[in-house]
Amino acid sequence: MESLWRKPAAELAMVIASGRASAVEVMQSHLGRITAVNSGVNAIVRVLEEEALLAAKAADRTIAEGAAVGPLHGVPFTVKENIDVAGLPTTWGVPALAGAVAPADAPVVERMRVAGALLLGRTNLSDMALRIHTESSLYGTTLNPWNPDRTCSGSSGGEAVALATGMSPLGIGNDIGGSLRSPAYACGIVSIKPSAGRVPDAGHFPTQNRLLSAQLLNAQGPMARTVADVKLALRVMMGAHPRDPWSIDAPYLGRPADRPIRVALAQSPCGGVSEDAVRDAVQAAANALADRRYEVVEVCPPRYKEAEEVWANFLIGDFSSVMGELGSMISVPGMTFLDAFAQSVEPLSDCKAMSRLFAQRDGIAREWSVFLEEYPLVLTPTWTHLPFELGFEISSPAATRATRAMIAPMMPANLLGLPSACVPAGFDRRTGLPVGVLVTGRRFREDQCLDAAEAIEARSPIVTPIDPVTRVSRHATGARSA
Repeated sequence: MESLWRKPAAELAMVIASGRASAVEVMQSHLGRITAVNSGVNAIVRVLEEEALLAAKAADRTIAEGAAVGPLHGVPFTVKENIDVAGLPTTWGVPALAGAVAPADAPVVERMRVAGALLLGRTNLSDMALRIHTESSLYGTTLNPWNPDRTCSGSSGGEAVALATGMSPLGIGNDIGGSLRSPAYACGIVSIKPSAGRVPDAGHFPTQNRLLSAQLLNAQGPMARTVADVKLALRVMMGAHPRDPWSIDAPYLGRPADRPIRVALAQSPCGGVSEDAVRDAVQAAANALADRRYEVVEVCPPRYKEAEEVWANFLIGDFSSVMGELGSMISVPGMTFLDAFAQSVEPLSDCKAMSRLFAQRDGIAREWSVFLEEYPLVLTPTWTHLPFELGFEISSPAATRATRAMIAPMMPANLLGLPSACVPAGFDRRTGLPVGVLVTGRRFREDQCLDAAEAIEARSPIVTPIDPVTRVSRHATGARSA
């Protein structure tokens, strides 16, 4: 049988359920892959070997007893280390929270376990998940397996690299400003930022009482190597949960389209400039959709640039209330990025300015809602340029501003609570980097976003898992065992 670590999650679930391989064999295969490649990329920072093997043996007993099993029974998964796992620290990548042991699983972890998935390890992130590059002051830097001189992005970079290299078949991350989709873009995997309220969000650290920006902009979501696996994990995670008062129950499948779905194509978003490799990938994705009888029309959604500006003003305006606390926890490079990003945003003068900002957000949301009635899907770059060289985004205030412009296509979905999937669509041979595109849609129409992503995936030249391109690096550190 082909190496089990190469198989997608849905296939692993079928292999285990049919008895063609045991859950222990699947787990051992992934643990072996971690031993083989993790030291070169530093993606998994806490390997739960003993617990995972015990859980796998219990999963095999359940199969042997003929009991009913969940859709992910025996399948390993990994979790970003700002998501609570009972009995383990939720470090957010910083030394200050190294001992912050969670008393209970986050709702998304709880639901993965109920579905039968087995926790394999915790993955790296940038300090407090507030940088577009995965460098943790607690664990070090995670390297891009396609090109170690380029960022793997962030903040869910550890998850993306673990998936891309076959160390994990499924992962959980989160996204307040692209943190699910940016690493997926940089590492050649698939992710979706779900609609606001679709997937419950609750944790204990650094506080149970979330900032308003976290309540409205952030989303928990799945990451995987295939669209089919993202669909499967999303359906496991979604739905109302008592610990998140704003989470809701909504059906995954919406009303069937009564005509070919129109797709708004913004190849270089609304007056912006995209790198050639990015433009080529977006065009390839558009062609793939057209071949599947989507109606692709080159048109820009309303107030596109304004949406990014409102997102940035809201995020920085809200985070200004905790900048002092963040400054005591985040590394110098992390604060360099956060400070420079804040300086690129016009400051809010008072509470009246925040109120006007929310009125502006409401107007943008209304215009997008009307637009999406005519064009239910929007196809754009994820970033307008290829992943930057290590250190670029903190090299100068101008570089930080350029980074902000580069990642801008992701922000309307965060501001407006829309679902937005990232899927590989192209490849840049000069740098050896994959290129992913975004498919954004109407609220609670993740089904339409992911169906379109599946059509793009079928034509993509990107195949994962890969063996990482490694180099000796002073940045990378080893994972620690629990």
